[in-house]
Amino acid sequence: MDIKQIQELVKLINKTSIGEITIEEDGTKITIKQKKDPSQKIYTNGGGQFASVPAPISTPPATPATPTAAPTPPTPKADNLITIKSPMIGTFYRQAGPGKPIFVNVGDEVAPGKVVCIIEAMKLFNEIESEVKGKIVKVLVEDASPVEYDQPLFLVEPA
Repeated sequence: MDIKQIQELVKLINKTSIGEITIEEDGTKITIKQKKDPSQKIYTNGGGQFASVPAPISTPPATPATPTAAPTPPTPKADNLITIKSPMIGTFYRQAGPGKPIFVNVGDEVAPGKVVCIIEAMKLFNEIESEVKGKIVKVLVEDASPVEYDQPLFLVEPA
């Protein structure tokens, strides 16, 4: 079963009231469960939407600020932001290759279907497209760094 078939199954689960489905094919078993209390949307390049509960955030111990530290710019209110999350495990890239333009920067407008990054998984380069219209507020991942499934990549202020 390939990733497209799995994404289609997830879309089917989300559109129905089915709570769980298990499929076994050629010795591979896949179980897809629908979460009970969705609090945030995850957007994937396949157009599927998954429900998710935000992961607990661990914060490092506070360190005293030095008087020479530059003030940080105010961050937008998080209550109206949409998170674009990684639909797979792999390596995050902001551009198609060395010397190529970066897909999106902070402040750029995005629309559904616009490629925002590439995630390399098992030597395959997967274009991750925006599912929303809005403005990129923050890039949450460094270029060429590993990402996990469901890891936040971008914050988007919807238009």
